[in-house]
Amino acid sequence: MFENLRIVIVNFQTPDLLKISVESFRKFYPAARMTIIDNGSKDNSVEAIKKIQENLPDKTDVLILNKNIYHGPAMNFALNTLNEDYIFFIDSDTETKKGGFLEPMAELLKSSENAYAAGRQITVNKRGFLSEKGKAILTPAYMMLKRKLYGTFPPFEHHGQPVMKNFICAQEKGYLLKTFPIENYIDHKWRGTASRFGYGLGMKGKIDFVLNKFGI
Repeated sequence: MFENLRIVIVNFQTPDLLKISVESFRKFYPAARMTIIDNGSKDNSVEAIKKIQENLPDKTDVLILNKNIYHGPAMNFALNTLNEDYIFFIDSDTETKKGGFLEPMAELLKSSENAYAAGRQITVNKRGFLSEKGKAILTPAYMMLKRKLYGTFPPFEHHGQPVMKNFICAQEKGYLLKTFPIENYIDHKWRGTASRFGYGLGMKGKIDFVLNKFGI
């Protein structure tokens, strides 16, 4: 299965978190092909990534972006650059606790032509905030999708929920988001990068936050 699967991790100036993410994942999946994208870091991230690559150079590719295009567009860049049928995204602020998840996730996607992505399902409102009433999407922190279907829908974007429009459109067109308890296998620290550097959403992010508070 690993011939058609690629692991993608996007890093922005958190080499300490990235090291944990990659090394913990590699304990269980040393044979999986992986691409680490550095999103325009200005610290020692590139040097750290190249050291990580030295451990499994035949299984680890590195893409260095000249500037920070933010997480969603970096994921979009990966999907438009890579060739594998299945892409598994994992955030740099994660720690893999046990293996055995890639195989069943891939099987979920293979089970139906209309199955598009698999992972932890959440419900968000129109502004992308968690809500009991809203639209179902998958959290992008640890998910797998079919690359060839991706371009059928709006691209991942610079947003607090970069996958939201893509996943909502996919479902409106009859494609399926498969629920898989990936949180039982991988710990996600949440906002590992954002807590240090923010989301970079500017005034629009602030307006969305305020309007969401008022339920608008």
